Amino acid sequence: MSKAIALKPRLNEKTYGLAASRVYVFDVDRSVNKHSIARAVEDQFEVKVTEVNTANMHGKSKRTINITGKRMKNAEGRRPDFKKAYVTLAEGHALPFFDAIDEEDQKEQATQEKFDKVAAKQAAKDEKAAAKATKSEAKSEPKVAKPATKKPAAKAKAAEKPVEEPAEEKHGLAAWRGFRRRKKGQEDK
Repeated sequence: MSKAIALKPRLNEKTYGLAASRVYVFDVDRSVNKHSIARAVEDQFEVKVTEVNTANMHGKSKRTINITGKRMKNAEGRRPDFKKAYVTLAEGHALPFFDAIDEEDQKEQATQEKFDKVAAKQAAKDEKAAAKATKSEAKSEPKVAKPATKKPAAKAKAAEKPVEEPAEEKHGLAAWRGFRRRKKGQEDK
């Protein structure tokens, strides 16, 4: 067995998307090559590696400013360079890095399905209650429509006459102006 290589998996959104197609990303030492990376992954995780691609990443320039009292220090520096290894696994092999995320997704889907079922049941109950209410209203309407006693003739004639609306309401502003004119005419007489 060869020298052990430190494989540090990169866990972010982009690598999560790649994991769906059996490609896993590791940070490795800059001195190792593809063959040693493939052997190390196969030994440590007991999987079959089909392909390894590597990329040397340069560290970003970084500036730090420290102000303490009257002194100011402006230091320039760099983050360290590193190497990324894209390891493609054979069909049927997988690594457990994103299993926790998958489990959370499955739990979330299960709870969402439960909420959907409860909402569907509640909607069905509401529909039944609305249908029952309309049926009871339909049954009660004919009873209300039947006259219980006969009205006297004078009251019946008064009830049949349409009630005239005042002129103000019929014509709005124009009726109001006419009212004022009539009022003035009565005062003049």
